[in-house]
Amino acid sequence: MITINIDKAKTIAHDMRRQARSAEFAPLDIKATIPSEATAAEAARQVIRDKYAAMQTAIDAASTTDEIKAAMP
Repeated sequence: MITINIDKAKTIAHDMRRQARSAEFAPLDIKATIPSEATAAEAARQVIRDKYAAMQTAIDAASTTDEIKAAMP
């Protein structure tokens, strides 16, 4: 029988979440340095932060691998 270590699965899921978040932030990081686009870029960045904060909470609360998979993008 295969046993899955839920703590390691959560760690892997958090690493994947961080990578996805970084990829979404990349274009906005540049726009945030342009004064005329900074406000819009920061608003978009906050939407991404909120999205991934909810995902982080769901991963932390998961008790099965299916719940972890459901929380992932």
